[in-house]
Amino acid sequence: MTKVKVTQVKSTISRPKDQKATIVALGLGKINKSVEVENTPQIAGMIRKISHLVKIEEA
Repeated sequence: MTKVKVTQVKSTISRPKDQKATIVALGLGKINKSVEVENTPQIAGMIRKISHLVKIEEA
């Protein structure tokens, strides 16, 4: 599997609970925090759900 680097670029203030939970599940929570995760279908769906809050790069 390929890895992707996910960086949170926007705040979760005033966002729905499911988006906040997705951010936490990915290991994010603060602006400019980055994590590298495997690009599985489950992770891709999570990233798609919060794509407006994060920046994605190939790792």
